[in-house]
Amino acid sequence: MNRIDASHDPGLRSWVDSANAADTDFPIQNLPFAAFSRDGEKTRIGVGIGDRILDVAALAPHLEGAARAAAHACGQPVLNPLMLLGAPARRELRLALSHALAVRAGEPEAWLRSALYPQSETRLHLPARIGGFTDFFASIDHATNAGSLFRPDAPLLPNYRHLPVAYNGRANSVRCEPDIARPRGQIRIEGDDLPAYLPSRRLDYEVELGGYVGTASRPGRPVPVGEAWDHFFGFSLLNDWSARDIQAWEYQPLGPFLAKSFATSVSPWVVTAEALAPYRGPARPRGEQAPALLPHLHDAADQEAGALDITLELHLRSARMAQEGLPPVVLSRGNAATLYWTFAQMLAHHTSNGSSLDAGDLLGSGTVSGAGRDSWGSLLEITRGGAETIRLPTGETRGFLADGDEVIITGHCERPGLARIGFGQCRGRIVAAGAQA
Repeated sequence: MNRIDASHDPGLRSWVDSANAADTDFPIQNLPFAAFSRDGEKTRIGVGIGDRILDVAALAPHLEGAARAAAHACGQPVLNPLMLLGAPARRELRLALSHALAVRAGEPEAWLRSALYPQSETRLHLPARIGGFTDFFASIDHATNAGSLFRPDAPLLPNYRHLPVAYNGRANSVRCEPDIARPRGQIRIEGDDLPAYLPSRRLDYEVELGGYVGTASRPGRPVPVGEAWDHFFGFSLLNDWSARDIQAWEYQPLGPFLAKSFATSVSPWVVTAEALAPYRGPARPRGEQAPALLPHLHDAADQEAGALDITLELHLRSARMAQEGLPPVVLSRGNAATLYWTFAQMLAHHTSNGSSLDAGDLLGSGTVSGAGRDSWGSLLEITRGGAETIRLPTGETRGFLADGDEVIITGHCERPGLARIGFGQCRGRIVAAGAQA
């Protein structure tokens, strides 16, 4: 449900000067959560404001009611205790934080300033205890692009327009650590009859959006699409690393396994569902030839405002580029609003057989790709399976990722008359197989 309140006011300014910069990801209208620590101190939950992070639990004695209970829950090392308090408590905390950080008469109290730290002096951690990870396949453009490489005459499988296709991933593969070891696995080299156990030669990224479940669902009770949005706590950037050569050999007949389970990167920042309320819009039109949705996957309000207008960019920098002081290059720029299935439909479908979701569960959108090559969210698409390599500023070429390559996903929401808000960064650097730090 869209809830616009005083915390979304585009005219709000913060007494934290860096939060008022035009290009900041974290203005006062955002207030994303992250798990952070400082040297010698325990991990707890903070809120991003400009280039600072606010220790939320330190504010608890100065708040009241539901906001106080929510701030107290932020003294824990993960978001799950806050999630369990429910959306109303989270909204009360958001309003209290917005009020505390906004410019008003007089200087901010000393206790408030003392709870604020430079982000550069903190370490960020995985924000939630993730019990389940499910990755969807919600971009019809990505599904078509990938399918055309293997089934040129019929790239979309018959079920695609009827339900949000997904697979259950491995929850303990989700991480924020930057180093990603190149996986090993069974690979069948062209021309060989038998596979070999080798490091992946076709390692890829996937630009995705991840949705964290905040309000658990009940076993045996499917969540209607119209209620699904209220189950989401917030969203983060996600990179579902994929070993395409391992995947090609193993995926039939049961789908992805070792090609995906070695690592999934998420950004440490979680932008709340409340912060995203002004950036929701109509779901992607399904087209005249699309089959009618079954009732459990259709909701008129979700079709009117179920999409998220989030621009997602993929940046790549090779080890040589880094050595020469060159900045990363942008390989793609897509938007989550182009997804064929909304997050509400994904969650509703996930529970439609009676299975339940818990606080902290993570749903990935699948690769976010648009119609044009400059919006394609994987190298599999951009290089057409490695056949059309890209050239980097150093003259290096890439069909897939090389050791030392750093992959950075960024995201932001921007609309006329609204504050620009961002998602921070989801970073990963490929290190040689067996050489993970």
